[in-house]
Parts: sequence; structure tokens; C-alpha cells
Amino acid sequence: MITTIDHGAVRELRMSRPPANALSPELVAALSEALDRAPQEGVRAIVLSGLPGIFSAGLDVPYLLTLDREAIGRMWRSFYGLLHRLAASPVPVVAAITGHSPAGGAVLALFCDDRVMAEGDFRIGLNEVQVGIPIPTAIHRALVRLVGSYQAERLCVSSLLVPPAEALRLGLVEELAPPDQVVARAVERCEWLLKMPPRAMSRTREITRADLVRLVEEGLAAELDGLADMWFSEETQATLRAVMERLAKKKG
Repeated sequence: MITTIDHGAVRELRMSRPPANALSPELVAALSEALDRAPQEGVRAIVLSGLPGIFSAGLDVPYLLTLDREAIGRMWRSFYGLLHRLAASPVPVVAAITGHSPAGGAVLALFCDDRVMAEGDFRIGLNEVQVGIPIPTAIHRALVRLVGSYQAERLCVSSLLVPPAEALRLGLVEELAPPDQVVARAVERCEWLLKMPPRAMSRTREITRADLVRLVEEGLAAELDGLADMWFSEETQATLRAVMERLAKKKG
């Protein structure tokens, strides 16, 4: 589920779960393991990328709807563990957003150091409310960290999915690039960081990202039971199943 490509000291971790890189428990586990392993193997920076036209469509809702409460609890804990790995990574992680990035896909990018998005007819945003899922506090605060309180409120409450130019204007991403250059530009941004004195850069990352790490740790401690309750609420279940039915009809 993860394709590993080394670009010198920079390792690309390409999510490779067609058609949409939906975040199943297996993909979350594979990505977590790859993030742990890379620094141990001497990798000095990481690029997290997706498939052409799609970074990640977010949580694998059809599969998750089949799980019981205990399994859903494990999934949320694993997902928060993945976010913690991104936030606390000992090496820089740059998201190469290769296409659409709604919901959980956007969340992954929030917890990286930097974000490069493909130009084109793509969308990114936190549209959880639209599918019946309240935004978890830790994820909302991570968004506020990037775009400020008002824009975070606007994006979350209205479930807005914005095009690349708007994402750049808001500060949701730092750079746009042609689709075939997104990974290359993300690698270059990593290489720029690696030109810095390594101890100074590493320590400064630790200081400046400590608030992001705390957000996830506090979320793990306080939110997991509430997330499971939310998932099995009547409104959330009904909304998610209605969304799945509409998608099935479109495919049919």
C-alpha cells in the first residue's frame, strides 16, 4: 500500500491504494510503519505523496461502516497515532498533494511540515460536517494553526472544498506546481531544509512544532471515546449511509 522511492537523502512515501487512497486500518498501519522506519534507515526528510489526481479521499467510510464499536475505537486511535507520527517526526515531512484531498486527506497534510499542491481542477478541505462527522478539536486547532480562526470556522462549518489557488491564498498550502512537478518541488523543499545546519534545524523544528504534537496528545487523551460515540450516533450513521447510497447510484 506504500510505494517507497528514494531521492537521495529524501524518501518519498507514495500512498498506493487505488482508486482513491482511502484510509483503511491497513493503509494507516502501513504508513505509520513506513514513517517510523525511514529515519532509522538514515533518511533525512520525507515526502508524502499520492496517486496522480488523488492524494487521499480520507477515511474508508464503506469499510468503516462494517466495524463494531471496539474496531472503530482502534481505528481512531491508529489514525491519531499516525497524526502524532507526522507532527513529531524527527525529520521534515512535506506533503506532495497530487490531486483531490478531502477530509482525512487534508488532515494528513495539516500535520506535515509543508505542503505543495497540484494545479488543476482539484479540491482540498475538511468536509466532515457534510457527511455527518463533527470536526475533532485537535484537527480544528491544527487547521487554525495554518489559516487562522475565522477561515478555519468558514472551511469547517460549511464543509468547503476549495481549489488550489484558494488553498494557497488561505495558507492551507504553501506552493502550487504542475501535476507532474508536485513531487519534485516537494523534494526540493526538503533539500532546502537539509542545507540548514542540522542540529539547529532539528531543534528549532522540535520547538516550533511542539504545539502541534500537544494537540494530538491531548486529542488522544480526551477525544477518543467521544469520537466513537459520535460515529455511532443516529445522525452520523444515517448521513454516512445516505452518502454511500448516492455514490453507489452514481457508479451504477
